[in-house]
Amino acid sequence: MNEKQIHKFVGRFLDATGCSILEKSNAHFTVKLSPEADRELTNRPYYWSFVDRVGTDPETMTFLFVTDKPRYEAMMAKPAAPSSDVSGEDQQASAADAALARSFGFVNTSLAAPARIPREDLYFGSRKLDQLFGATKNKGSLVYLFQEPDKRSGNPYSSTPYTAWLGVNMRVELTCDRKREEIHSFGVSLVTGHCMEGFHDRLQATKLTPRLPANIHLAKNGISYNKALSIIEQALERKLKAYDYGWAEGASARLQEELTRMNSYYEPLLEHAIPENKAAIGEQFTQRQAELKWQYEPRVTASAINCGIFHLEGID
Repeated sequence: MNEKQIHKFVGRFLDATGCSILEKSNAHFTVKLSPEADRELTNRPYYWSFVDRVGTDPETMTFLFVTDKPRYEAMMAKPAAPSSDVSGEDQQASAADAALARSFGFVNTSLAAPARIPREDLYFGSRKLDQLFGATKNKGSLVYLFQEPDKRSGNPYSSTPYTAWLGVNMRVELTCDRKREEIHSFGVSLVTGHCMEGFHDRLQATKLTPRLPANIHLAKNGISYNKALSIIEQALERKLKAYDYGWAEGASARLQEELTRMNSYYEPLLEHAIPENKAAIGEQFTQRQAELKWQYEPRVTASAINCGIFHLEGID
């Protein structure tokens, strides 16, 4: 994950959580966190328990997130260009402050000293970026979004129909003594029951927003969420049945070879073991058999990574 991808991800996270961006460039964000983001990122459980108990307005933290450290350092090292519209009085005041500083050291000309803003350098593997990933995973496992209209209608009384889709990203694990993972994305129209594979690709080409756009209406759902989920399960099952399972046959053959080899070791051992040791050897034999079966037996598992309800333009 490079600096550009990190910067884009952080910007989307801040926008999605309602944070106030005070300053930004292509290398940093200075941001006042929203209450939601503050709870996730600042690790202040006692403060938030006090806010919840008392019901007072929270005071959230401000952070400097640096997404490209070399570029940010180079940008900060550049001297500020002198302003041509500085008045004579301002120049005299600056000169006076400089003279005082030379005589007495730093002189704070403001009654309220600026608060220190914590800085976090975000790079792949950094603690704070891992926190952002964790918050995204926890809060983004289920989303509720609307497609942004491409253009506004000239008629304020016109209304565009939107269809609700249940979108689910599924992880399929093909496991034996080797392992392969696949990600499959399905979408089911809650109006018609139509199932689409590769639904994530459609979403990637669509601008989405958590806010309900103007001049749209939602078509009435024709099927329930449980029915849509069963349609996805059936579609995934049909897809998996068409796979070549030669790998599973090979794993079963390797399992039998390992069991045969192990039996040839333990059976004579049990036959000639003294009665006091036979129970312990038998228990070890059973445990080793279970371990081999867990390692080699072929199995296919499917699990949902995340899902959402997506309202998309049109009836389909």
